[in-house]
Amino acid sequence: MAKHNDTGKWGEDLAADYLRNSGYEIIERDWRDGHRDIDIIARSPDLRTIVFVEVKTRSNDVITKPEEAIDRKKIRNIGIAADSYVKMLNVLDELRFDVISVIGGTKETAQVEHIVDAFNPCLAF
Repeated sequence: MAKHNDTGKWGEDLAADYLRNSGYEIIERDWRDGHRDIDIIARSPDLRTIVFVEVKTRSNDVITKPEEAIDRKKIRNIGIAADSYVKMLNVLDELRFDVISVIGGTKETAQVEHIVDAFNPCLAF
């Protein structure tokens, strides 16, 4: 596996741990709809909201912050995948789209930032 894939997987693992420790229930990891994917699908601590989480991991933020790599096309693809998920499972809960940014190289030094309600995919079309 390429180094950036290892870094991404590590970041997603850290993000999932962060969410669990914050009271979220992880429902799915790396959920796919064709070539589109959602990194983490979770249920909020109050059990009322399904949260679609995009995780961005970087070893440092010297050039750009990880969340700045989420462009209009990525947001649109997440929205399409989330729509498929909702229809397939007949989800009636509230929906939210979050971003978790992970910066660092080790679990001990990583900076994890949870951006709640980071974007609305309906605005990306």
